[in-house]
Amino acid sequence: MISVDYIINADYILPMDESLSIIKNGAIAVKGPSIVGVGAKDEIFKRYIASNIINGESKVVFPGLINTHTHAAMVYFRGIADDLPLKEWLENHIWPVENRWLSPEFITDAVELACVEMLKGGITTYNDMYFFEDAAARVTKKIGMRAVLGVGILDFPTKSASTSDEYFSNAEVFIKDWQGDSLIIPCIAPHALYTCSSETLKRVRKVADFMNVPIHIHLSETRWEVEEIKRRHRMSPVEYLEDIGFLDERVVAAHCVWLDDSEIEILAKRKVGISHCIESNLKLSSGIAPVVEMLKAGVKVSLGTDGAASNNDLNILSEMSTAAKVHKTYAEDPTALDAKTALLMATRWGAEVLGLGNITGSILEGKSADIVIANLKKPHLMPIYNIYSHIVYSMLSSDVEMVMVNGKIVINDGKLTTADESEILFKARMWNEKISTSLSCPQVPY
Repeated sequence: MISVDYIINADYILPMDESLSIIKNGAIAVKGPSIVGVGAKDEIFKRYIASNIINGESKVVFPGLINTHTHAAMVYFRGIADDLPLKEWLENHIWPVENRWLSPEFITDAVELACVEMLKGGITTYNDMYFFEDAAARVTKKIGMRAVLGVGILDFPTKSASTSDEYFSNAEVFIKDWQGDSLIIPCIAPHALYTCSSETLKRVRKVADFMNVPIHIHLSETRWEVEEIKRRHRMSPVEYLEDIGFLDERVVAAHCVWLDDSEIEILAKRKVGISHCIESNLKLSSGIAPVVEMLKAGVKVSLGTDGAASNNDLNILSEMSTAAKVHKTYAEDPTALDAKTALLMATRWGAEVLGLGNITGSILEGKSADIVIANLKKPHLMPIYNIYSHIVYSMLSSDVEMVMVNGKIVINDGKLTTADESEILFKARMWNEKISTSLSCPQVPY
């Protein structure tokens, strides 16, 4: 028998493999950071012996969820400027408060809170775009979460940089410092077409190619953005990026709400990965992305939460449910986006969009042990006829009991194991009080 660190058994295991199989009464063997065996419970226990047996009675196991677009540190701006259009929300509220408060200390404390929220909801990997990402990387690694962290690039000064050269210098230093890490994947993240010039975007492309890193960008989020880019360049946003040679499989494009058929064809041809942020788009009234059309064209679509300032949570379980329901209604077809497709978007496809398909996103031998165990013994999860439907339409974050990342248990019995959660919440309250004093309409602190 082969000695391993953990054997996890459960009533249901969803590997999210190519056949979307369901293993009833299954088990998983984990050694070090990796999955070394998956199959029927009896078979796994015949082949492996472990000092740690995780009993999965009345449990379901599925791959760690992937959040392919967020601004993790914006959890500290949750609820500051709700019920506003994106442009007004961003320019009149978010940018001013960022200019007042952003610092490495802010990022460290805020990202720590964001990681706890995501992990407790079954998210094991997130794709970020923000500032002071070295601070984000350090705290994310300490918590034990996997992340693709993109250094924000803009054409105007922020707290993180004053000039274009400084933005790029920050990005290149960050990439060199973190490339090759087991949990942190560095990235370069130009904010959007309306905040980055052609020269900036072309420079981003060169850096990504030379340093072999992903690109993370907002794209066609609002009707205003599309009209503005057409006014500036006489082309739609996707046509413009195609024209300057920006698009390829390294690009993760967030939102993609306002696309026409020809743009969808370009995205499919260039194998651009899409992060669909349905709840943020609904809340900001940005529109509804043509996800069904993109999927039919062969575009790889995943799910993102966006930042908690515009969502207002970091919950991929709810994104799955909302996306499936909205696109059924939008297409007037209850089969348009089914439960299996929604869970694929949140797991394997999310990993593939981020270039991590060989590492995470599915429970297969050789993959990293990024695993979620959820309790099915809940009133809202009984009886069970279709486990995929249960996860997408009925499951809550509070049903997640255990989360493993890279073979390490980071959530156990619903509690964080890698840091003091009470201290993290205390720091959030302290920041709440400080930030409230600077708002034009101060909010009542705790």
